[in-house]
Amino acid sequence: MRTDIFARLDREPEPPKIETPRMSRHRIALFGGTLAFYLAIVIAVLMSSWLVALDWKVMLFRPYQQWPEIHAALDYYVVLGQRGPTAVMVACWLGWRSWRQHTLRPLLTLGASLLLLNLTVGAVKIGLGRLGPHYATRIGSAELFAGGDIFPSGHTANAVVTWGILAYLAATPRARRYLSAMSAIVSLGVGLTTVYLGTHWLSDVLLGWAAGLLILLGLPWVEPLITRAENWIFAARARLGAPGGRPVHPAPAPGAPPPVPAAQQAGGETAAQSPARGPAGRPPAASGRPRPHSAPPGHAVRSERSPATPAGSRRPPHADRAPRGGTAPVRPVAGG
Repeated sequence: MRTDIFARLDREPEPPKIETPRMSRHRIALFGGTLAFYLAIVIAVLMSSWLVALDWKVMLFRPYQQWPEIHAALDYYVVLGQRGPTAVMVACWLGWRSWRQHTLRPLLTLGASLLLLNLTVGAVKIGLGRLGPHYATRIGSAELFAGGDIFPSGHTANAVVTWGILAYLAATPRARRYLSAMSAIVSLGVGLTTVYLGTHWLSDVLLGWAAGLLILLGLPWVEPLITRAENWIFAARARLGAPGGRPVHPAPAPGAPPPVPAAQQAGGETAAQSPARGPAGRPPAASGRPRPHSAPPGHAVRSERSPATPAGSRRPPHADRAPRGGTAPVRPVAGG
């Protein structure tokens, strides 16, 4: 029995398709406002403005020393922003949805969002090279271009994207509202937790929120590529066939007639599919005898009539045997 995801997709009933989000005017306006906020944070850090001074004030306040009793709990909570554990948890849920919905779009959307996250956030991290609070060397400095990789905050951006993708793929507006609120609370808590632990500046968290939100808002532009990738995967699956070299045959719909074997398709009608033909192509006359049961497809039907034979018996008559029901012939008496 096949146990891969494609076999399960063939057996499950197909649910109604979920509408793909589109790039509406409202979404474009939000994307533009978030992009402007993103650029403003970067410029403020590059110019060592009041935002950098605020970073140092929060860092010197040392929240982890002010409230040490919550340190252990927040060490576990910050895992909700780590790439590996969160991606595995969300991928399991989206994999189940792919199994139920006959589509690879949830998993492909998650993969595309994480790829965009790595490319955009990773490029800015490496390009600006900012050091974290624990490695700062000069008070009041932005600590840029020093070989660091903490600006923007990867934990925060990952929390926004990973948990926000659940709201993006929600099936109903009500579920989308609830999941959007949940992802906002989780990502907000993860960002503030990194500031509490002293692993990120406050401006790192602000830029991480903006970076993750830009990816979620721009995903409708990537939807055509996701659809094309899904079609290519299913087309490749149809060409390669099932595991073990067997071709993939989709399961017949409920109530549909069984598929016709290839032998019957090549040979035309069989005895089970067409009535017997008499002379000159006319159907035989109706008789009082019941019709024989039709054989299943692929099996020949045995006729109830015996083959035609010449009149009379093939066995030669015996001279000494009298016919049944008659008198014995008179034999001559020897010697007399």
